[in-house]
Amino acid sequence: MAQEKPSLETLLSTSAGKKFLFLGREGIYTKDEIARFLKKYNITMTQNNEEGVVGIVEHHQLNPVEEDISDAAYEKKIPLYKLSEFEKFFSKNLNSDELLMGIKLGNDQDRIFRLLGSADIEEELFLKLLEMYEWDEDEEDNTKDRDVVMSTLRRYIKIKPNEEDLLYSYLTLRRLATEATNPKVLHALLSYPNYSFLVRGKAKTTLRETVAKNLYIDKDVITKLVRLRDEKVDVAMVGNPALSLDLLQKLAAKERMDINEAMATNPNIDDMLFEKLLSKEEKTVQLLLLSQTIDSKRLELIDTFALSKDIFATLGANEQLSEDVINTLIQREELSMLKNLCSNETLSSGQIEQLYNKGIAETYTALARNVKTAVMILETLYENYHEQIDMLVSLAYNKCTPEGILRALYEKDLFKINQALATNAALPMELLDILKVDTRLQNELAQNEIFVKEYEAVFEYDGNAIR
Repeated sequence: MAQEKPSLETLLSTSAGKKFLFLGREGIYTKDEIARFLKKYNITMTQNNEEGVVGIVEHHQLNPVEEDISDAAYEKKIPLYKLSEFEKFFSKNLNSDELLMGIKLGNDQDRIFRLLGSADIEEELFLKLLEMYEWDEDEEDNTKDRDVVMSTLRRYIKIKPNEEDLLYSYLTLRRLATEATNPKVLHALLSYPNYSFLVRGKAKTTLRETVAKNLYIDKDVITKLVRLRDEKVDVAMVGNPALSLDLLQKLAAKERMDINEAMATNPNIDDMLFEKLLSKEEKTVQLLLLSQTIDSKRLELIDTFALSKDIFATLGANEQLSEDVINTLIQREELSMLKNLCSNETLSSGQIEQLYNKGIAETYTALARNVKTAVMILETLYENYHEQIDMLVSLAYNKCTPEGILRALYEKDLFKINQALATNAALPMELLDILKVDTRLQNELAQNEIFVKEYEAVFEYDGNAIR
C-alpha cells in the first residue's frame, strides 16, 4: 500500500534541518519571504533535487528543466504540494503584527498589493492592508488599482460562477458600500478613490456619499467622514439614523438648505431640532411632516406655525402618526389633508370608516384605492359612482376590491382602467394573462407582485436548465 502523503503542516513541523524544493515562478510570496517563513521551522529552500529534500512545492506551470527535476523527485517518492496549497498555509500562519511593522517601515507597496490578492489572509489583516495601499490618483483605470477593487469585491460579494463580469463593474463596489454591515469594511472603503456611480433613473453619486448613507457606520467611520469636509458627504450623512443627536445639532448649525432637507428625514432629531426645521424652507417642512414620527406634542407645535394648507396637507400622508394625532386630524376639515389621510394605509379600518362617514365626496376616490377600506364601502362606492372614471380606476388599483367588481371593470375595456388592473395582484390569472399581451402595459405589469413572481420562477427554471 502506498504511503499516505503527510499534511503540509505535519511535514513542516517534523522536518527541522531538512530542505524544501521549490519549482516554478513566484506567486503571492517572494523567495526571500518564503525563506524567512521556513526559517521558523529550521527548514531551508532549494531549487535543486539534492540531498535532504523532504518536500516539493510546485507552481502549476513549469519549464522543461523544472519538469525533469520534478520527475526525478517524484521517483524518490518525495511528497509534492501545489504552490497554492503552500501559499494558503503561509497566509493562515502569518504574524500580522510583525508583517505590518515590516511593511510600514519600508512602505512596501508591492508586498501590500500581492497580499491583497490572497483570499486566505485574515479579514482584519486584509482591511489594514487595504487602508495602507496607495492608489494611483493620476491614472484613471490603473491595472493594479483595478485588481485591488476586484480582490475586495471577490472577498465580500457573493457571486455565481457565471457572474464574474460583476467584478469588473464599479457599480458592484457601490453595492458593497450599500450592503456592508461591518463598519471596518466601510472605514476601509473610505481609503478608496472617490469613485462616481451613474445609476439609470437616479442622480449621480459617489463612493463616499454611499458609505455615508450606510446604516452600519460607527463612530470611527463618522469621524473619518466629517474630516473629509465634503459638502455632498455631509448631506448624505445627515439623514443617516446612525448619527448622534450631538453631531446632528452641529450639522444643523451650518444653516444650509440641503442639510436641512436631508435632516428632516432623520428619525433621530429631537423636538428642538424638529421645531427649528419647521421654520425652514418649504421643501424642508414638507419632508419633516412626511417623514417624522408625529405625536400630539409635535402636532401642537406644527399648529403654532400656521402653515399653508398645501404644506399642512402633507401630514395626512405621514405613515408615522400616533393614534391620537390620527383621531385629531380626522375631525378637521382641511380637504387636501383629508384626501391624503384617506390614502394612508397605516390607518385602521375603523378610522377609514370614520373618514367615509364624514360624507366628503371629494375624498371618495382616495378611499376607494386604500386597502384598509372595508369591502362594504368599496361596493357602495362602485354602486354609487360606477360612471365616474376616476372612481373606477381607484377601485381597479385596490387588491381588496371584490373579484366580481374587478371582472366588471375589466369588461369595460378602458385603457386607464386596464392600467390599474395590470398592477393589481388580486386580478384573476386568466385576466392577467390577457393583459400581458398588451405591450403598452409592461410598466404596470412590472409592479404586479404576482406577475413578477411568475416571471422570476420561469427565469429560475431556465437558469437551472442551463446549468
